[in-house]
Amino acid sequence: MATPTDPPGTTPSTHSVAGTVARVSATTDAVQLLDDVPLTEAETEYVEAARAANTLRGYRSDWTEFTTWCVQHDRDPLPAAASTITGYLSDLAKAGAKVGTMSRRLSALKFVHQLQDLPDPTSNARVVAVWEGIRRTHGAPPDQATPLMPPELFDVLAACPTTRIWKTKNRAPEPDLAGHRDRALLLVGFVGALRRSELAALQVEHVDEHPNGLVLTLPRSKTNQHGTEAELVVLPRSGNPDRCPVTALRAWLELAQITTGPVFQGVTKGNKATGRSLHPESINTLVQHAIGRAGIDPLPYSAHSLRAGFITYAHLRGATDRAIAHQSRHRSLTTLGGYVRIHNAWTDNAATSLGL
Repeated sequence: MATPTDPPGTTPSTHSVAGTVARVSATTDAVQLLDDVPLTEAETEYVEAARAANTLRGYRSDWTEFTTWCVQHDRDPLPAAASTITGYLSDLAKAGAKVGTMSRRLSALKFVHQLQDLPDPTSNARVVAVWEGIRRTHGAPPDQATPLMPPELFDVLAACPTTRIWKTKNRAPEPDLAGHRDRALLLVGFVGALRRSELAALQVEHVDEHPNGLVLTLPRSKTNQHGTEAELVVLPRSGNPDRCPVTALRAWLELAQITTGPVFQGVTKGNKATGRSLHPESINTLVQHAIGRAGIDPLPYSAHSLRAGFITYAHLRGATDRAIAHQSRHRSLTTLGGYVRIHNAWTDNAATSLGL
């Protein structure tokens, strides 16, 4: 029977596991895992570090969605029977959910069961068979962000405001910090082929001088989550200062008086750096707003458009896949090829010479 603190219509396991997942992402509460012995503060920190914050947030959302489905269908979510998972997946597939979304839901279910020291229900033969059928039936290439590259990139850079004009009397115009930050973020994100999470995590201490420009040291990344070997990204100087990532980054840091801590920070209404790093989702919004200022429809674009733009543009300029991967840090050249497949389709293709 549900305890008095359980939400109406939930089972005890639904409530307790949702609480467990929630507490794993907290920074102060001790959590109970496996043997029901509360973790120490130090152990809790390491448990939290085992998964990226964004991953934990996703798992929490996925588990909540799954338990809601279980309540609606009178199923027990923990431990989840194979028929429960296959019924859930089938409903998702029929409702038009993407294969990638369903794959993450499965990862969340596996993770929660591991937290409770329960067998992995996603490895059951029935689940595996149904999941394989869903993938074959509904599988599709993942959505790709529209690349942001020249000449559109130049238009977006030119539209970034450089001067802040105040309505307050007697306050002289000032350099527009948000505009300078956006210019630096766009150029560093494009030339560095950086992910939005990497832009958000970049620290001043990660930026080193080099005779040819700057070198960024990324302690961790999507493909290097354990930080076993830092990844290096170069920012070469450009002959045009208006398009130079080194010039833009230095200008932003100097104007914002940032000498340590997060490189890309929020800007207050009073035109001051907040001292706090931007959230990855905020970077996505900033990129779209910058594109919109240039009169370009921002809907097809995202922060990932900077990374996709670098890869596509470098390919069009004749760079080899290995040279591109050196900067983008792709471990698979097959994955890299997915970014430029549309442009490759027109290369050396007899359909373009039919003369019709």
